[in-house]
Amino acid sequence: MVQYMNKLFAVLVVILTVILFSQVFLISATTELVENSWVIRKSMPTGRMSCESVAASNGMIYVIGGYAAGLSGGNDNEMYNPATDTWTTKSSMPTSRSSFGIATYQGKIYCIGGEGGSFEDGMVTGVNEVYDIATDTWETKASMTTARGNLCANLVNGKIYLIGGSKPLNWMDLTPLPNVNEVYDIASDTWSSRTPSPVAVSSYVSAVVDDKIYVISQVSESIMLTLIYDTEADLWSYGTPCPSSMFGAGIGATTGERAPVRIYVIGGNPTFDRVSVYDPNVDTWTWGAVMLTGRYALSVAVRDDVLYAFGGAGADDHNELYVPLGYNTSALPSGSTVAPLPSDNETGYTVGILVAIIVVIAVVGVAITIVLRGKKTKSANLTLQRTLLQTTRIITVLVTKTLRKILFLNTTTNATSNYIRYSLFYP
Repeated sequence: MVQYMNKLFAVLVVILTVILFSQVFLISATTELVENSWVIRKSMPTGRMSCESVAASNGMIYVIGGYAAGLSGGNDNEMYNPATDTWTTKSSMPTSRSSFGIATYQGKIYCIGGEGGSFEDGMVTGVNEVYDIATDTWETKASMTTARGNLCANLVNGKIYLIGGSKPLNWMDLTPLPNVNEVYDIASDTWSSRTPSPVAVSSYVSAVVDDKIYVISQVSESIMLTLIYDTEADLWSYGTPCPSSMFGAGIGATTGERAPVRIYVIGGNPTFDRVSVYDPNVDTWTWGAVMLTGRYALSVAVRDDVLYAFGGAGADDHNELYVPLGYNTSALPSGSTVAPLPSDNETGYTVGILVAIIVVIAVVGVAITIVLRGKKTKSANLTLQRTLLQTTRIITVLVTKTLRKILFLNTTTNATSNYIRYSLFYP
C-alpha cells in the first residue's frame, strides 16, 4: 500500500511540475507584441459602460462619460497613456451623458448628443461640447439639430457626420428612430443635412476608411447590416453583413501603416467575446482572437494600429489591448506608444510562486510517506489516504489559482488559449 501511494504521489508531483513550468515558459515567451492576441492593461480608475473613447493627436486616449455606478450618466474624463500604461484624471465633461458621438480634430475632442440622466429615463440631448486637450478646458458649440443618443460620430475632411440614433418614444413624438444624417462643419460651427441611410439605425458601430463611413448595425435579432456611405458622392451602398450578433459592440479600424486595413467589431450582445474582422477592400469577414473578458456596451480606441477595449457591462473598469491580424512589430519605431508587456521581474515573481507550491508538494509528500511507513493498521492507512486526498485537493486549488493569475493577468492569448482557459475554469 505504501509503495502504491508513493508511486501515485510521485506521478502527481511530476505532472504538476511539468504543467507549472510550461506556464512559466509561456510567460517568458510572450513578453513582446504578438499579432491577433490580447493583453490586459491597467484598469480604468472609474468603471463604466456606454462610455466613449478616442485616440488624440498627442498620443493619449481619452475615455469620457458613460454609465457609472448606479446606472447614472457620468461626466468623467480620464486620459490613458499607452506608453506608460497609466491613467490621469482630466477636467470633467460639463453635461453628464452616455452613448454619444465622439471625434477628435486638431487637438480638440467633440462630444455630441447622447443619453442624459439615468439608465431608465433614457432622456437625450443634442449638446455639442468640445474639450481642448492643451488647456484642459471645455466649451459649448452649436447643438446638433436633432437631439438623440445611441449614435456614432465620424470625422471626414473637417466635418463630423452623425447618422441615425434614437430617442424616447412619447405621444408627442412617434419617431424613436429618426432616420437623419446630420453633418457638423467644424470651421463654421454650423449643421447641415445629407442623405439618410437606407435603413434607420441605432446602437450601431461605425468606422471611416478612405473617406467612406462603414455603418455596421444589428436591426433585429437575426438581421445584420453593413451600410457604406460615400461622403463625397452622398450615396449609400450595401456591404456583406457582419456574421455575428453585435448589439452594443465596440469598433476600431486599422490604417495599413502597421497592420492591414481592416475594421474590427469587438464584443457585443449576445456573443460578448467575439471579434469580427471586415476587409473593406474585398467586402469579406473573418474572425479574430476572442476577447479575454467578454462584454457589451464597451468602447474601443485605436492608437498606432493597436486597439484598446475599455469598460462595458460586466467588465466596467477593464482595459484590454488587442494586437490586430498581420501586425508588423518591426514597423514600431523607437519609443513605441505601447507600454512594455509583463517584465522579467513579474515573470520572476510568478516563478517564485510556482517554486513555492512545488516545495510544499514535496514536503507534504515526504511527511505522508514517513507517517505511512510507521503505520501498520488498516484504519490508520485509511485515515492517511483521506489526508492525502484532502491535501491533493488543496494543492489543486493553489495550482488552479496560480494558473488563473498567469492566464488572466500576465500573458497574451489567442483563440486556442481562450478556449482552453474557459474550458478549465468555466466548464
